[in-house]
Amino acid sequence: MLRRIAAFMLGVVLSAQGGTAAPEAEKSSWEIGGREYLGFGSMFVNDLLGDGKDRWRTGSYGTSRFWGYGWNGQLPAAPGDLIELRIGGEILSPASLTKHMPMDRPWAGMLSAGLHTQFQRQSTEFSMGGDILALGPQTGLDHLQGAIHDLFGFPGPSDEVRANQIPNKWMVRFVGEAGRDFELGGQASLRPFVETRLGDENLVRAGVDFTLGQFGRGELMSRDWVTGNRYRSGPNQEKGVSFVVGADVAKVFSSVYLPKDRGYDLTDLRTRVRAGVHWQGKKHHLFYGLTYLSEEFEMQYEGQVVGAIRLDFHF
Repeated sequence: MLRRIAAFMLGVVLSAQGGTAAPEAEKSSWEIGGREYLGFGSMFVNDLLGDGKDRWRTGSYGTSRFWGYGWNGQLPAAPGDLIELRIGGEILSPASLTKHMPMDRPWAGMLSAGLHTQFQRQSTEFSMGGDILALGPQTGLDHLQGAIHDLFGFPGPSDEVRANQIPNKWMVRFVGEAGRDFELGGQASLRPFVETRLGDENLVRAGVDFTLGQFGRGELMSRDWVTGNRYRSGPNQEKGVSFVVGADVAKVFSSVYLPKDRGYDLTDLRTRVRAGVHWQGKKHHLFYGLTYLSEEFEMQYEGQVVGAIRLDFHF
């Protein structure tokens, strides 16, 4: 079952649902506690879309689905009124998939599912919730990566690499974020934010997002955990082109993917710098962005650049 879920989450990049609200005929069957289904969003991340190298934060796919008591372009004041279901998966790999290198990071597969809520107090927006995580060979992501690599004629993770991967484990993760938008005039806006994550990685993060265009205005938004890019997940999507730039820095206290008992020393700070472009047409939406990820452990000899993409087609 976990392997089927993994294939679905990492294999689906194009969604016919996109980010629009569900049709009226569909809403009744998607209601939760009187809340109507508001929309869907997703983000696919892969380093082949960035620096073209298959290593470290090599691939992930995350989705968000929202339910609420309608949507007027503003988050509700009460936590719990708006419910977000997040489902995701990620593959983290060493620089070599064919030979185990003791000082490189171990191969790791992760699947997650959880419930979150978003709300607003005065001008500050909050997002918080929890996820259940499955790690290790039980996810089937090592076999999925091997099958995808075989399809394109690339070597997948060897038996040696798989034998040294992060073992099976179930975990709970808490994620909380607070942010506020500041209008700079014209179509420019700035959004500083702070975030904390407790579970698979214990960290605190502070950053900022800059937007030039209509992206994110009056929209339901989610944040990708690998790149920090925000993606739209609901109605009220303005047409046109928007440019986004962002950066953040995190202090990571521990990481299950870089276990201390295996001799890994975490870098003091972890930084991300990102830029991308959103295009919203009448029925289609496209996003492409690049993110620089700094080194995560002391023996990682350089950072990496990953690409993120979102495609929506409505017929």
